[in-house]
Amino acid sequence: MGEHDDKEWPPGTVRLEDLQQVGKNGEVILQPRPSRDPNDPLNWPRWEKYLNFGLVSFYAMMVFALIDAATPTWAPMNEQLGFSYAILNDSYAVGNGTLCIGAFLLIPFALKYGRRPIYIISTAAQLAVSIWSAKLETVADIMLINAFSCGVGALAEVIVQMTVADMFFVHERGKMNSFYVWAQNIGGSLAPVAAGYITVSQGWRWVWWWCAIFFGVALVSYVFLYEETKFDHSAIEGVGIHASQDPVGEFSQTASDEETNIEKKSDLSEAKLEPRASKGSTAPEVYRSRLLSVIDVDSSIPRKSYVQRLTFWSSSPGPLSHFFRHSYQPFFVLFTIPGVFFVSLTYGALIAMSTVQVTTLSSWMAEPPYNFDAAQIGLMSLPSWIGSTLGALIVGPLSDWLIVFLARRNHGIYEPEMRLWVIVAFIPFVPAGLFMFGFGLNNGSSWPIVAIGYGLASFGTLPASSLSLTYLTDAYTEIIGDALVGVTFTRNLLSTIFVFVLTPWIANMGIKNVFIIIGILVTAVLLGTFIFILYGKKFRVKFVDRYRYYAARQYQPRPV
Repeated sequence: MGEHDDKEWPPGTVRLEDLQQVGKNGEVILQPRPSRDPNDPLNWPRWEKYLNFGLVSFYAMMVFALIDAATPTWAPMNEQLGFSYAILNDSYAVGNGTLCIGAFLLIPFALKYGRRPIYIISTAAQLAVSIWSAKLETVADIMLINAFSCGVGALAEVIVQMTVADMFFVHERGKMNSFYVWAQNIGGSLAPVAAGYITVSQGWRWVWWWCAIFFGVALVSYVFLYEETKFDHSAIEGVGIHASQDPVGEFSQTASDEETNIEKKSDLSEAKLEPRASKGSTAPEVYRSRLLSVIDVDSSIPRKSYVQRLTFWSSSPGPLSHFFRHSYQPFFVLFTIPGVFFVSLTYGALIAMSTVQVTTLSSWMAEPPYNFDAAQIGLMSLPSWIGSTLGALIVGPLSDWLIVFLARRNHGIYEPEMRLWVIVAFIPFVPAGLFMFGFGLNNGSSWPIVAIGYGLASFGTLPASSLSLTYLTDAYTEIIGDALVGVTFTRNLLSTIFVFVLTPWIANMGIKNVFIIIGILVTAVLLGTFIFILYGKKFRVKFVDRYRYYAARQYQPRPV
């Protein structure tokens, strides 16, 4: 692409609707453009995509269940093992710290060897950590357990998004990412509820035995059901891979060339794969309807067998230097591409806020005037799940509908910033819920006030979180692995800082003032959405060369 093209078509800008078809309102164009290979995950049957996606969503749910199920067990740990709440709070912060660096160390393996071995090995590691947790006795145990479980768990915040980008088209990602974040919140919100009841009825150690059982089931499922989604996009002989951001123009020209029989000899083999226009219809319309809006696989390419699809790894060629650079490259992506930094700050601020709410509940509501037991503290996570569920039900379908609607009004052209308008509608719920939560705890208000505030904040948080991640995936698809590692670093760095300073901060300023400050900071970050709605495309144009530089340094990059 030349400089002029980059101004109109920076990475992320794609034609999403074909408005040139005679007598039609326009068909949704499949972006990114799939190959014609039936083994391409973009071409898989829908049931197969949903099975894989269901498995990885369960993975995310269990990872966050293992991390967040701990809080209802703190009171009995305090009584039986003598762990102070300060130590328990610090153990949680240690986990957030290793969440910062885990992805830097482990995601390079997913980029080189594929997603499948990482899902399997990390699940086996979490199974071992669950058993260790059930047998913990010392402060060293709890610190190391949190360090290892969160270090490995950092993968869930990156690899699932990579899997979504592997399998789903742009107009499907909003719904898929909302479901992923919702599944993540099930682990973070409902696991404490279950953990509370298990702690009361079976003892706190059984919380971890149940985690071990579920991770064991997950491990078997990944071994026999999860298929690799990393796909080699290099061209297959005789099969065109169309990477154009404006495929309507590309295919219309191809069709016109075929009609006038002026194709070059070198293009004949590819032309034979496509049917000629039938009488009474224009060639461009046939090409568009056949190649742009539907999956069109080449039946001469065999689908891999069940055993072949379950190969343990699929290594990408390249020297070790290519492998190791993905351990430091995310830092450069994070701090040199504005869109990545914006998403990392937004996602990080929202998750840090949620982390503060979780840890505050666990210690504050165990004391007067509430005196909640483990089961009751666990139940206080239920409003968060209800709020996030309502948010997920609304935002996924709404954002996918809105981008098609706005693309149609923009002559069929989709800009990733179009999704950000939905975030704006949910911004007020975040500070409103946060203030109600903090003021309620400060005033000793009845627990329903605190619960409603918690639910309102979660209702606003999930749409903003999921759509910011979807924006990142759409705008920076080719570097999504490195970008998400950078996002994970910022997210967990902020959570670590907030959790470490929370106890002395509340002691010095009072819980009311702490939540006022957090609410103002989070709202300020969310209002930055308007900057990217207005200038996001200009940022993508300005930093296009840097984007293409990092995209070319990926394993088996698509043409950019």
